[in-house]
Amino acid sequence: MAEKKQKGYDADSIQVLEGLEPVRKRPGMYIGTTGPEGLHHLIWEIFDNCRDEAMGGFADRIEVSLLPDGYIRIVDNGRGMPTGLHPKTKVSAVETIMTVLHAGGKFGGEGYKVSGGLHGVGASVVNALSIHTRVEVHQNGSKFIQEYEIGKPKYALKKVGASKLHGTIVTWKPDETIFKEGIEYDWQKIVSRFRQQAYLVKGLTINIIDLRESGMNEKQVKSLLDDSVYIYDENIIAPSISFYFEGGLSSLVSFYNQSQKVIHKNVFYVEKDYTSKDKGAEGVNVGVEIALQYTDDMNPRLVAFANNIYTLEGGTHVTGFKTALTRILNTYAKKSNLVKDDESFTGDDVLEGLCAVVSVKLQEIQFEGQTKSKLGSTEAQSAVSSIFGEAFSSFLEENPDDAKQIISKVVLAVRARKAAKAAKDSILRKGALEGMTLPGKLSDCQSRKAEESELFIVEGDSAGGTAVQGRNRKTQAVLPLRGKILNIERARLDKILASEQVRNLVIALGTAIGDVFDITKLRYHKVIIATDADVDGAHIRTLILTLLYRYFRPLIEGGFIYVAQPPLYKIKYGKEVGYYYSDAEKDAYFKKIGYEQADSEIKEGEEEDNIEEIEGEEEETTSKSKTMKKPFIQRYKGLGEMNADELGETTMDPAKRVLKQVRIEDIVATDRVIDVLMGTDVPSRKSFIQSNARAARLDV
Repeated sequence: MAEKKQKGYDADSIQVLEGLEPVRKRPGMYIGTTGPEGLHHLIWEIFDNCRDEAMGGFADRIEVSLLPDGYIRIVDNGRGMPTGLHPKTKVSAVETIMTVLHAGGKFGGEGYKVSGGLHGVGASVVNALSIHTRVEVHQNGSKFIQEYEIGKPKYALKKVGASKLHGTIVTWKPDETIFKEGIEYDWQKIVSRFRQQAYLVKGLTINIIDLRESGMNEKQVKSLLDDSVYIYDENIIAPSISFYFEGGLSSLVSFYNQSQKVIHKNVFYVEKDYTSKDKGAEGVNVGVEIALQYTDDMNPRLVAFANNIYTLEGGTHVTGFKTALTRILNTYAKKSNLVKDDESFTGDDVLEGLCAVVSVKLQEIQFEGQTKSKLGSTEAQSAVSSIFGEAFSSFLEENPDDAKQIISKVVLAVRARKAAKAAKDSILRKGALEGMTLPGKLSDCQSRKAEESELFIVEGDSAGGTAVQGRNRKTQAVLPLRGKILNIERARLDKILASEQVRNLVIALGTAIGDVFDITKLRYHKVIIATDADVDGAHIRTLILTLLYRYFRPLIEGGFIYVAQPPLYKIKYGKEVGYYYSDAEKDAYFKKIGYEQADSEIKEGEEEDNIEEIEGEEEETTSKSKTMKKPFIQRYKGLGEMNADELGETTMDPAKRVLKQVRIEDIVATDRVIDVLMGTDVPSRKSFIQSNARAARLDV
């Protein structure tokens, strides 16, 4: 290689980040994002440490409190962080855990037999990304405290008194310079996460308290926390909830199936340890816990955990489960003469209508990637396949009525698969037409580059015509849907594809559907749902999202699906014209110009011819003694009420529009909501509507 000196690039150019500097420099590497997901990830990290104590049998109570001013406080009654001097760092073990990456009790030894924290960076990352952190340890008859600012100790760990308790309290406030979208916690997200964890650790009590709106001032909160380790029992008037389950995963499956019609009464459940000899004479112990029950639904719900960490992308434990499930059901069906000899179930057949939770626990666990969303430990596959296969075979033999119902369900799935095959294969991408043409209603864009093309799905021909006129023809396509599309939640694929409206949408997307789905053939990298801001529009949007979630989930997971946010109001004040997307924005504008609005002043669908006359009116306002011009206020109920220029400027122009990206934060919770809203359980839907009515914005 010819010598060529790189100017300015030598040993001095290599930057070495010390302590927790790498975390603050690249927070996304450690928590995924600095948005709301990353903010909540800090809670999961500290909670997981407490939960690992409970999994080891050292704790049975965890309390999570949301405090005023963005603070979070988590308490456990475990062994407490070690407080002695660390031989390597020459500071306390508490300070080592909180300030050194990859320091913890999860890298071997006797600290933890099973844990979810593989990388050992949890507590130190939370500390690094917080403006203030406080650790309180109760251990060996003493109470210890240490505080940190942006990850750096304010003082050494100090003993502050005696204590009869044992455990750890971690309190922190995230740094707003890191989490620039704001320190706003989602109560429902936190409750859903910890409910799930309570099912996974039998005998663990998890209390959650929201003190943000309790009315207590900072002094009162401080006094409460100083006086009490646990505050759940202090009769505080604040939102709170407690979880405790003895039934384990069988209780979790029953919870998931609350709004479903189950086809067999008994929930299958097994919990057993497996010893693998794959890694030496001593073997590797794998704890396996599985519960399942079939419902009359079309969609499977398979939720998997490894050391209580939700593995969104599955992994070896899921592979072992699916393989054994298919094998056992095929064997039983043929042995019992419930199917013909030449008839076999596929993996998809046996999954239809299944609700199952698979959990494995390993001491040496391997995930694929930092986010721990896919298990890579090879011994988990053989462990699950062996333990589940043996136990499920016995379950079918001992419960013949349940077994017959399960096989009947799978046979129906086989027949549906065969009946739908021709319909599935007929949906092809543009460019491979084979007799299929793009729907006539589609006004396609000129570009054939998917990365720059957008598809607007609009409600009705009127809005479709306006959108076509207001669009950018080069990159924006418009597909109007006539009325409400088929509710696909309780329909099989052959019936779904018999619906012209659904078929038009599938052909326009270009990906095909079902087992021939191919995301690489997506014709538009932005698919934008644009419906009216009324009850019918919300219903149509929900129907479209249900279709996309059930049959095009990779499009949502890939970030291709959006919901348009057209303005609610157009306000003319003098020569100034503005569009406002919420009541809060409109009220803020009126406050700015010093105007008090009466509801009767809002015009819905007012013709432009009347605007100048209204603008010219003057009246005495209720809040000021002087006279002022009265703004013209137009309330948009639908996209069809806007002219092409207005729709193009406010809803379609990438420089000015507001879009909301559709994301899946909790698959199980999403499944449950869709079940309730789109399924056949009317009482559950009625209860959901009553519970959430206050959050709805209705136009009557």
